[in-house]
Amino acid sequence: MIETTRDNLIAAAAKLLDSGGPGAVTMRAVGTAAGVSHNAAYKHFLDKDDLLAAVAGRELKRQPPSASRTTGAAPTARDLMIGYVRWASRYPERFKLTFGRWTRDNPGLAQAAEESRANLVAAVIAGQMAGDLPPGEPERLTALLLALAHGAADLALSGHLASDGKGKADPEDLVADLFRYLENSRPAR
Repeated sequence: MIETTRDNLIAAAAKLLDSGGPGAVTMRAVGTAAGVSHNAAYKHFLDKDDLLAAVAGRELKRQPPSASRTTGAAPTARDLMIGYVRWASRYPERFKLTFGRWTRDNPGLAQAAEESRANLVAAVIAGQMAGDLPPGEPERLTALLLALAHGAADLALSGHLASDGKGKADPEDLVADLFRYLENSRPAR
């Protein structure tokens, strides 16, 4: 895949975000970090909010792994949730940005969010059809999984959850626990 100037600007903004939060992301700093003129970012984005929405959209598109590393099969809901909490732990500023409050609509970000959610719902439905997840409304089960993963990641990033401290678990542990509880709640086959 050929990297475009726009892609390079998004990547530079993500790195600046990682190192200093949203305040470190300025259009000038992004242009400099991407190796282009300080005004180049304005050729691709309306403003900083538009650029940050592009970063968040890119992160959402990267969320679902294309296939399980062990089997080559489509990722399971468990795979997706473990990947989600690992990503949040590795990139806390991207996590906060992506799932923070947005003050204005951005069509690209909205589309990426819809696609990401649809991928997770599809994984939940596949898990239900395979008998790995309990029956019920897939959207509600998806919301339950997301709430646990998101909440666990947020608690860990805030210092309120750790395997050697509060909660005696890290986010991956809690995701694994939830899936174990869901598996144990299934009727015998």
